[in-house]
Amino acid sequence: MEEMTIAGIRRGNQFSPNHIGNDAAIFSLTAEHLGKLGCKVNEYIESDLLLQDLNEKAIFNMVRDWKSIHKLQELEDNGHIVINSGYGIENCTREKMTRLLLDHHIPHPTSLFLSTQADPTQMLEEAGLDHCWIKRGDFHAIHREDVTYVRNREEAKSILKEYAIRGIPTAVINEHLVGDLVKFYGVTGTDFFYWFYPSNQHHSKFGLEVINGTAKGIPFNQDYMQQICNEAARVLNIHIYGGDCIVSEEGEIRIIDFNDWPSFAPCREEAAPYIAGRIYELITK
Repeated sequence: MEEMTIAGIRRGNQFSPNHIGNDAAIFSLTAEHLGKLGCKVNEYIESDLLLQDLNEKAIFNMVRDWKSIHKLQELEDNGHIVINSGYGIENCTREKMTRLLLDHHIPHPTSLFLSTQADPTQMLEEAGLDHCWIKRGDFHAIHREDVTYVRNREEAKSILKEYAIRGIPTAVINEHLVGDLVKFYGVTGTDFFYWFYPSNQHHSKFGLEVINGTAKGIPFNQDYMQQICNEAARVLNIHIYGGDCIVSEEGEIRIIDFNDWPSFAPCREEAAPYIAGRIYELITK
């Protein structure tokens, strides 16, 4: 088998809150399995992407810095194969993700979009929302306060003011959904799909999962969950993904978060061969 040289770019540590080791582990396992498929992986960190030109025509990456994302987009425009796409990574920032999922009728909570300088009272009243989630609109969550549960409209006003002080220009407000919180991981074009209840495994980035409490094990259609998650990945233009959804008492499934290349921490040994195989398929077809 002729060896193929590809670039692999690790995620900057500041974009792996409480998951630095887990993100590094799935990257390393993916590189290892790509080696078994006949690929030589040249590894880089995000800062390398900005300081030097990459000669490799195929790139897999876990980047999150805005400058890195824009550099990936530039490389894609110049004919490089990039997985996940820089455009897909940008699509997973909160406001863009929410708008795309809603526009394509992916099951999602009722959501509002507003400037952090705005008073949310009227919008919340018109939408009938009290208990809700306020999330920074411009980026992924990298601090605990970037996703905040509020119980009333005064708390909502306070959080928006805090965002404005931090220089965050926009926010997304999601309806709070009652039900079982389910985390999922998937790889497009493969059979791989893994889900679990974080309340049962004490798996958390910021500890926010406790809001929904311990999962009851409400029955739901697992094939349908995988179907809507793969459709969300298609809409967002990513191949390696994960996220969260809520299963209501009636078994209704709605996606509340969707991420480009998460840690796969509970299932990385099982996931890595599928991730590597999908990358290999995409760069060789």
